[in-house]
Amino acid sequence: MMTKDVKQQGAARCEAENFQELLDLETVDVPPSLRIDSNPDVGDEDVPISNYIAREMHEKEKARLWPRVWQMVCREEDILNAGDYTVYDCGDDSVIVMRGKTGQINGFINSCLHRGRTLLANSGCVKRIRCPYHGFRWDIDGGFAGMPCQWDFQHADEQDWCLPKVALDCWGGFVFINIDGQAGPLADYLGVLPDHFQHYHLENAFKGVHVQKVIACNWKVAHEAFLESYHSVATHPQILPFTADANTQVDTFCDHIARMITPMEVASPHLGSVSQEDIARHSLESSGRMAESSAENIELPEGMSAREYIGELNRAAFSEASGEDLSSATLSELQDAILYDVFPNMQVWAGYFGNIVYQFRPNGDDHESCVFDVRLLLRARPEQGPIAGVPVHRLADDEPFANAEELGVLGSVFDQDMGNLPYMMKGLKASKKGTVTLASYQESRIRHLHNTLARYLES
Repeated sequence: MMTKDVKQQGAARCEAENFQELLDLETVDVPPSLRIDSNPDVGDEDVPISNYIAREMHEKEKARLWPRVWQMVCREEDILNAGDYTVYDCGDDSVIVMRGKTGQINGFINSCLHRGRTLLANSGCVKRIRCPYHGFRWDIDGGFAGMPCQWDFQHADEQDWCLPKVALDCWGGFVFINIDGQAGPLADYLGVLPDHFQHYHLENAFKGVHVQKVIACNWKVAHEAFLESYHSVATHPQILPFTADANTQVDTFCDHIARMITPMEVASPHLGSVSQEDIARHSLESSGRMAESSAENIELPEGMSAREYIGELNRAAFSEASGEDLSSATLSELQDAILYDVFPNMQVWAGYFGNIVYQFRPNGDDHESCVFDVRLLLRARPEQGPIAGVPVHRLADDEPFANAEELGVLGSVFDQDMGNLPYMMKGLKASKKGTVTLASYQESRIRHLHNTLARYLES
């Protein structure tokens, strides 16, 4: 029988060595952002299952959530040249994000001002925007450029035919849009994020991997699979020898920003004793995020921990790749899973290695499926100049992430997650309980998501 813990919400922690104690072992200065341990009370109330499965919730989100928040659309290197564009669809909204003639990036409503047909799809490069239906034309800055039989539209004022724009801003090389233009400045929306990422220079990174797949579940079900490490013991047992899942630190900073930090190269508290050599070997072979993937003939110097060994491997490799002096980087920033959540649907890893970016959104008007994007940001030396982002690799609905070879072993990890999600939807629909019950600490980022969502939908 379960008994209610009388501790203050958020106070319960695993008794094993926590993240802050690992920071005490660092031999360089630790950034103040990592020394924050902030988990304010977000409540213990159950979350209604209707939040995931009800059509009414989806309609509310279309009206009161998606138009009002800042949404990440793409990376700046995805649209390097004049006329480069990408189309971002979310629910009923469709926006063209395009590089203009002078290099400025604009966001246009993707709807012809004549009869309403969408103008562009997917991504590409054009010299002008032309409606495929009747041939109405705009330049790449959104200015009206003419129509067939213009004599038949003397009742229309050309000044009213420029493509309507949405609010657009950039941070860290990411391009964000706000559809209703009322969200306030992006910098305010992102809260502590720009300060916490100031040393990682994501604006100088480039998108080296981009895999996309439609998942048969509500977007929140998929998003929440990456908001906690609690599922690792059952879903990802192969990572436990080098992942301190139950030692994860969870932080919430404001309505739009939360974080979790999972120590790496530290064995899970769910396991018994694991040697430092075994921790390092499993990490190199199975993590998919370290500088090397081979553990052949691995031998740790006497007295060196796996955390130190892997950290120094990464320091050398990441310094070489970026041309940056990383001698003052902490072991944490060179290997730990430092994952920030940007409400409502973006997650980005901090640190100096390949930064993974997750994104989730409704699949058109279907509230029982979603679009899941995985991007991996890589570093280049300054002399290489701007590097264009790779094209999107779209997987078929029944195709596993393991088929995306560019993901390495991460593909099989994502497939383990995907193995849960359709069954989550089935189980939620079958439930007679009517709610889901979350852990007070380890799943507090999920509760934070629903609390912020409620404030948008109720306002």
